Amino acid sequence: MEHTARLHPPSANLARGLARFTRQLSPATLPDDVWRKSTHQILDAIGLAFASRHFAFAAPALAGIAAAGAPGEGTVIGGGDRLQPRDAALANGYLIHGLDFDDTHPGSIVHPTVACLPTALAIAEATNATWGDLIAAYAAGMETAIRLGRAVKGGFHHGGFHATGLVSHFSSAVIAGKLLGLSEDQLVSAQGIAASTSAGVQVFLENGAWTKRMHPGWGALAGITAAQMARAGFHGPDRPYEGKFGLFDTHMQERAGEVDTESVIQDLGKQWTLMDTAIKPFPVCHFIHGCAEAALSLRAQVTDLRKIEAIVCELPAPTLPIVAEPAATKKVPRSDYEAKFSVQFVVAACLVRGRFTLAELDDASLADPEILAVADKVQCIVERDTAFPKYFSGTVSIRLGNDRTERRSVPVNLGSGERALNLEAIVEKFRANAALTLPKAEVQATLETLLSAGQETLVRDVARVLGRR
Repeated sequence: MEHTARLHPPSANLARGLARFTRQLSPATLPDDVWRKSTHQILDAIGLAFASRHFAFAAPALAGIAAAGAPGEGTVIGGGDRLQPRDAALANGYLIHGLDFDDTHPGSIVHPTVACLPTALAIAEATNATWGDLIAAYAAGMETAIRLGRAVKGGFHHGGFHATGLVSHFSSAVIAGKLLGLSEDQLVSAQGIAASTSAGVQVFLENGAWTKRMHPGWGALAGITAAQMARAGFHGPDRPYEGKFGLFDTHMQERAGEVDTESVIQDLGKQWTLMDTAIKPFPVCHFIHGCAEAALSLRAQVTDLRKIEAIVCELPAPTLPIVAEPAATKKVPRSDYEAKFSVQFVVAACLVRGRFTLAELDDASLADPEILAVADKVQCIVERDTAFPKYFSGTVSIRLGNDRTERRSVPVNLGSGERALNLEAIVEKFRANAALTLPKAEVQATLETLLSAGQETLVRDVARVLGRR
């Protein structure tokens, strides 16, 4: 096994670099565009938490978390539940990630907000911190999660790990540690402790199980625990990332030498990777978005779906095992969660319905004979010309009768890069999601509270609205 420790001298200690950056960060030093981007992502995430309460997967998880946890003062978004901070963070992480509609950083293939916000909200509320304190801690955690994922270039997924599940333990430890006032040494220890809990496997792909939904919240719970233990004097490893048998060594195995360890701390505070985070326009795995958009743009050219002879979807090679294989199973998803990871189903639904919303994931849609008939005609192949993982590209070709073929390529998926969703689109998405559980007046009041929150706003005042108190 090649150890990444050989690639870095001791002066390049990654945990210490992240700790130092985190300690130095303050609301006053955050660039305006970073503040603005952070608030947009938080708004999006909170809307998703409200929406998740509308679906069947929410109640069993919340009941289990409450039974295993303890009452406290931590707000659970969308309900009157009050739990201990760790338990509230787990619950909110579950709700935000439940629909797989939350933001993604393409280059790292990580959902960063989904653990960063629950951790920041729980500890900021517990410590009576300001909204500015929350945003600064959130930004530090976002940079941690994204940079760790980016360094492995998608390598965690190749090994069967859910990258968000892994990195969320570290980002949450950093966030909780900052809000708890940990020293630099304690922040290093907190990250080291988090290395012993960092987990998340993708076996859920076999049967559409619910476990992926809990990964980020579990990372938030574990990160808070790590920070509290470090605060109490518990010592963790000081090289949890690049050390022998550290994160990169154990989870990348023979590919450990490919890890760009230096990028984790390079230009911290100068280059803000969170600015490249993409907010989703479709409630499915981000790997499918390019093909979904291509299919929607082709719908006008396919007036009679019965004339479709074949559909070819081209996707980046690393995504095929996750969203296209095994084809026989992907073409007939058994649950909404399986459908979210089926390019065959999503493309077919786009062609049949002319849209892909949460409604296309209900039981009636999963059993729609027209959608299933079109899905059966989909073949998936490797896309040769792609900027993946920077963008989630996709190409769809539809073969019709009389040797006619219609083809569309989407090199930059909607929501990413220069095609990032603007505030108007994010607000529209928030309204639609929040309206699934909130009356119209509450949707508006919550929106106004979030958009008007400033540096000195108390998090407890915001949380009171989120908890519907």
